[in-house]
Amino acid sequence: MPILKFIRRLFSSKQPTHPAIVANNLISVASDKDLPVRDCEFVVFDTELTGLNQRKDEIIAIGAVRIKNVRICCEDTFYALIKPLGKLHTPSTLIHRITPGELLGAEPIDEVLPRFIDFCGGAFLVGHHVSLDLNFVNRACDSYLGGVIQSSSLDTMRLAMAYKASMNGPYFDHREKQNSYRLSSLSEEFHLPKFAEHNALQDALQTAYLFIYLIRKMRYGDTGTVNDYLKIRGR
Repeated sequence: MPILKFIRRLFSSKQPTHPAIVANNLISVASDKDLPVRDCEFVVFDTELTGLNQRKDEIIAIGAVRIKNVRICCEDTFYALIKPLGKLHTPSTLIHRITPGELLGAEPIDEVLPRFIDFCGGAFLVGHHVSLDLNFVNRACDSYLGGVIQSSSLDTMRLAMAYKASMNGPYFDHREKQNSYRLSSLSEEFHLPKFAEHNALQDALQTAYLFIYLIRKMRYGDTGTVNDYLKIRGR
């Protein structure tokens, strides 16, 4: 997208665009996807939700960890609970175990999102089934910050599909093995360190280990560019 057209679109929203969104969008336009992944910075993130309905459900937690030089920076993390506008207790509470009492004292999402975007900086994003989390984040960004995150993202689920297909040949059927692409299943299969499930930060750390494992095992390796990995669709 030409830079002038991009800037016009960025500032055409009726709602003022938050400076964090402006900075992210400008950095994303200028990011070099032809660098080897070993020279790039990634932010691996995960969310906890009140449910999976993208029209009415909300984010109640965001967790993230940074990767530099294909190394997890365990000391460089982000975690925040978010108070939803709707119900504090939903059927999903039984999964993520975040209590109404914890959410009652949490920050509103319009205060958390700018800090999360600032944490991401110019990094590429990584997630497991990342489109789900990114759609929820961008819906909230559009509502509260007047724009969406433009950072490129890599999906460890699709990378795992591509890796397994390369190991098992062209007739490998992903559809028969859908359960094996859960984050916990892949981590167990590849003998990765185990973290607690359904906690946004713990799941981000789990995904980070899976991402590095796949990068090191796949044919591009850490000399492959971000563009090489962005082209992978997994099926």
